[in-house]
Amino acid sequence: MNLLIKNARVIDPNSPFNSQSTDIFIENGIIKNIGKNLTGKADKEISIDGLCVSPGWVDMFANFADPGYEYKESIESGCLAAAAGGFTDVLVIPNTKPAIDAKSQVEYIVQKSRSLTVSVHPIGAVTKNAEGKELAEMYDMKTSGAIAFGDGLNCIQSSGLLVKALQYVKAFDGMIIQLPDDKSINEHGLMHEGIISTQIGLPGKPAMAEEIIVARDIKLARYAESNLHFTGVSSKKSLEYIERGKKGGTHISCSVTPYHLYFTDEDLKEYDSNLKVNPPLRSAEDREALKKAIQDGTVDCIATHHLPHEADSKETEFEYAKNGMTGLETAYSVLKTTMPEISEEKAVALLSTNPRILLKLNACTIKENEKACLTLFCPNVEWIYEKNNIQSRSKNSPFIGKKFTGKVIGIINKDQVHLNP
Repeated sequence: MNLLIKNARVIDPNSPFNSQSTDIFIENGIIKNIGKNLTGKADKEISIDGLCVSPGWVDMFANFADPGYEYKESIESGCLAAAAGGFTDVLVIPNTKPAIDAKSQVEYIVQKSRSLTVSVHPIGAVTKNAEGKELAEMYDMKTSGAIAFGDGLNCIQSSGLLVKALQYVKAFDGMIIQLPDDKSINEHGLMHEGIISTQIGLPGKPAMAEEIIVARDIKLARYAESNLHFTGVSSKKSLEYIERGKKGGTHISCSVTPYHLYFTDEDLKEYDSNLKVNPPLRSAEDREALKKAIQDGTVDCIATHHLPHEADSKETEFEYAKNGMTGLETAYSVLKTTMPEISEEKAVALLSTNPRILLKLNACTIKENEKACLTLFCPNVEWIYEKNNIQSRSKNSPFIGKKFTGKVIGIINKDQVHLNP
């Protein structure tokens, strides 16, 4: 397929055309020409006012629920949601049935997604069945295509087990992704412990449950001299620990979710089960700390924590509702809406440049004779997220009906094009 993108602003620190508005001609998935007033026989031409183009975005934490829970999401529907949100690459968590804890499960994900527009990268489970008891065969999974390791939604509770895993992946310069949550601290908490939880009568879970794991794991990563990534960081104190650990030379990085930038625990007063997440929505002070940490570079990237659920798992009493919301389709728009001061360069660093460096993925530079792995977006377009536009199989999003600034136009990847309506 031949494709011509007209007058798009390039946002790519590795491109000689960075910050320039230019035309891009793509032939059979390869960028052939970049320059002004290009003409060429194109099967499709994309010309939109205010269009920006960047290297394809990467999500470091999403659940495609396949195999085993395809009624929530499938690899195919998950890829449609990812493409709609501007993501060319997605790391999928191992909390499937069976879990992604062996070579065969990694190969299943890799093979099933091979022909799809989005590149799907399995996160291999650190422990068998992601249960935190016995180490899985990580090297086998690595050779089959696992790009990182972690127990997904299950925080590894055992210090001894985690330090062994950190030492193990060090042999091939791998990374472990940890969702920090000490299960022994009020595991029945339904929301952030604070004034709001007391007012509305829901059992709270203190931020300390997250902070203790962050503090512990920084020490373990320092001891093992290995790579550790914290995902879903939500507490001001956690960020202080991470900033201190980075300055001390520990190989750690972190990501935050878009919804922790948008909502706080005060939004739970209506008991909206779509806002039941883990780590829970924190205080306004924590939210402001996240935004500050994004600007000063403490936060490396945005991770959507896309967790689809069918209606029965959400349309129930708050106590019984499952944790999580869909997030791939709204990630960029939430980031731009909650932080209008953020530059496009910073947004692309959070969504593309930094995760590619951390994961050692192809840089996807916007240069001639490079593969076209691109995200197209308009930073200033206002739009409303409607339920009938959702590409995910599940609709558990609290953002339905919300007005956003910043819209994804589509992606180009693997000589395929996905454009949003």
